[in-house]
Amino acid sequence: MPGGSTNPISMTGFVEKVSGTVHKAKAHMHENAHDLAQVTKQREKDKLNGPCVDVTIQFINASGLPKLDVVGASDPYFVAKLDDRVSMVSTVKTRSLTPEWNETWQVKNVPTTSELRVEILDKDTDTPHDDYIGKFKTTIEAGEKELDIQGPLFRKDRGTFRLRIETKPSTDPAEPKYLFDGPIRYSRHFSPLVGKLTNIDDARLYSTWKMYLVDVPVYFKDVYQHWNVDYKAAQSIFGSGPTSLAIRAGIHAGHKMLYARSTSNGFGVIQSAEDIMKLFEGGSLDPKGILGSDREDLSQEEQSKLEEVDALAAPTDESPFAHRIKPAVYTYIISAQDDSLRFSETGAAFFVDFASKHALHADCAEQVRYSGEFHLRPRAKDNSWCGWQDFNDSMPDTSVDWEVLIDNNSGTYSPDKAMLPTLKGLIDCNFPGLDVLALDREDEGLKKSVDACRDYALNYRGVKAEHLQPHQQEGHKSLLKPLGVVGKVAHLQRGGVEPS
Repeated sequence: MPGGSTNPISMTGFVEKVSGTVHKAKAHMHENAHDLAQVTKQREKDKLNGPCVDVTIQFINASGLPKLDVVGASDPYFVAKLDDRVSMVSTVKTRSLTPEWNETWQVKNVPTTSELRVEILDKDTDTPHDDYIGKFKTTIEAGEKELDIQGPLFRKDRGTFRLRIETKPSTDPAEPKYLFDGPIRYSRHFSPLVGKLTNIDDARLYSTWKMYLVDVPVYFKDVYQHWNVDYKAAQSIFGSGPTSLAIRAGIHAGHKMLYARSTSNGFGVIQSAEDIMKLFEGGSLDPKGILGSDREDLSQEEQSKLEEVDALAAPTDESPFAHRIKPAVYTYIISAQDDSLRFSETGAAFFVDFASKHALHADCAEQVRYSGEFHLRPRAKDNSWCGWQDFNDSMPDTSVDWEVLIDNNSGTYSPDKAMLPTLKGLIDCNFPGLDVLALDREDEGLKKSVDACRDYALNYRGVKAEHLQPHQQEGHKSLLKPLGVVGKVAHLQRGGVEPS
């Protein structure tokens, strides 16, 4: 009847029909989503089980890059990825719109249907984020290619990129997919800013090194070292309380500062045992050939900045020890994220601000492949003596053999000593010709060798006692204070307990 009341039974039936339709629609969407996930999973499985090739990519150059900075040219670099499974970051080229890289990347066991994606960025040291230039993608089909760089909003006016791809059938399909195969590239990062913040006058002591290792998954397989739940300093970092959150924030910021990629980083490729030995020579921060750019190509202001950095280095090129192996102990981790070896001198004074040297290198990762310390020591070619205690500076470095003692001395991750032979195998694989000895942290011979190394540095190389181990010294300023984290870490290092 017009104007009458609605039949409640009829309304209930209508609501039930609507509800049923909505329910069916949701169920259908869920089923479709489930089916799509299954299809995607199956495609990925088919891809990984399909034919694979070993890929060598030569990133040659780019041209026609846009000028993004108001003053000066761009400082371009690129990030390359294969199916988001493995990546490579290039060197930074200073003040160039036509950068020449000629950098090679080798990856084994790559599915033939894989896609290469490359992003080009402009390094900007004055801002937290680098400027985005553009990107491109291509298949891994062999041949030389010149590809348009696509800028934001699908604009293809950001220049071109030239590369060459070579492929060959994979010889060992049982190996892990997307296995990095060289070359072993390294970068040396140093931050004068860290020195200024902490009042440290030795540039080498706040240098950090990073090397990308080959075959890490082959040696370590699915073995990782989790943070040590019984270690008080690790508890303070990886705990769930507000203090732990603050400590992690400080370590993240410190890691970013110490491993910042800039135009003044040192870059290179390790091709022999001699190449890696040169990294451990004491002396100028920038011996010829280390910086990623020629000094004559830099502006007057940039050259002045580099001269200031050189002035911080100790000893200088005029020092008799400039090109001699430095008696020093290094803290290292092998990253679980990118298979990189990261290390710095253990005596770096900025470590005093952090609850863990290894967590700082690992950027607070909850697990690493391995971690510890290492040092180099001399040995007579006839094996009649071994160690810094029997060495003297009248002996040229070339008159003796050198060996690397590497250990598992890390409280934060407490690496399993049973994996030391695996660690040695990995180092031998990456640096053939290097004499490596892997020892447990409790080994008495290791302790004596470390003491002899440090004693030699103190007695014959002019190294200060405070540079052998991180500690608070007069005039030292906390690195955490300007990063926004104050007070707590030193208390925890002294054995304090974090409030619950």
